[in-house]
Amino acid sequence: MVLEVSRWSPPEIVEVAVSEDEREWVPTANPGVHVRPLLFDTVRGAWVNVTRIRTTGLITRHAHPCPVHAYVIKGQWKYLEREWPATAGEYVYEPPGDIHTLTGHEEESLTMFWITGTLVELDEDGKTTGYADVFTRIAQAEAHYEAVGLGADYVKKYIR
Repeated sequence: MVLEVSRWSPPEIVEVAVSEDEREWVPTANPGVHVRPLLFDTVRGAWVNVTRIRTTGLITRHAHPCPVHAYVIKGQWKYLEREWPATAGEYVYEPPGDIHTLTGHEEESLTMFWITGTLVELDEDGKTTGYADVFTRIAQAEAHYEAVGLGADYVKKYIR
């Protein structure tokens, strides 16, 4: 039996994860925090990005109903609810239902996150204040790419 690539298979994505082109870094609602999209999986409701943190202190308190996988490329960050910092070279698995408060460190950090489902933003009392999913992340990237001159369709190269 000869195996062949299905004509229905979408093309692969090959991107520089830590782009030197600042236009590819999408600003978040948190000053000093940007994301570099790598994949928007609209079938599974997942997205992969590199998060760049260039600020100290509180970033966001949030929860995930689905697992999150993270690999720290550079620097470190911490969850206030944990004793450990996530440091360069480490893999972090966040189980479904986990609630944590992300904080930045003095030095820049770069972390690749694979997030499925939603990111539910919470206030200090645990009440929902907002959310993100693959579709809100696509819209955010699309608007940013249009604003910086790459064009709204630039986001399509990450959508599968």
